[in-house]
Amino acid sequence: MVAFNIRNVPEPVATALRERASKHGRSLQQELLSILESAAAEPVPFTATPQPIQLKTVRTGGSSTWSREEMYDDEGR
Repeated sequence: MVAFNIRNVPEPVATALRERASKHGRSLQQELLSILESAAAEPVPFTATPQPIQLKTVRTGGSSTWSREEMYDDEGR
């Protein structure tokens, strides 16, 4: 079996999970496994392949040049 380790769980979330486990009469480990099993059993929604973007070139009569940084504001990343 695979083991998961979740760090930095906010205290209110941990408290709510402990209370939920107690309400269901389970250990925290059993409750978390139940939540994960339920989530894994949900069907994954179908996502259609996106249609390609149609681009058009427009001639304006003027000409300009732009650097990549000016166009994308990402300094070449």
